[in-house]
Amino acid sequence: MEVSDDHRVALAYGTLEGHPATGEEAFIVRRDDGGSVTLTLRSLTRAGHGLWKPLFPVALLARHVYRRRFLRALRQDGARAT
Repeated sequence: MEVSDDHRVALAYGTLEGHPATGEEAFIVRRDDGGSVTLTLRSLTRAGHGLWKPLFPVALLARHVYRRRFLRALRQDGARAT
């Protein structure tokens, strides 16, 4: 699902069968009238089924690494992450 208006852009998705985790994730970028930009990441996640279940902690670690990269990218462009 995508949402876009003058001050907000958002993308949300759900995992497919066979993915290491089961859940949904949303990325929401907002710009206020003063030009400040915020990124909100929302996740509802649980371990996938079958062979993936014992590897779920590794998937959580990978998600943490990618989120830090998102925040670093925002900061490099001069935006303030919250």
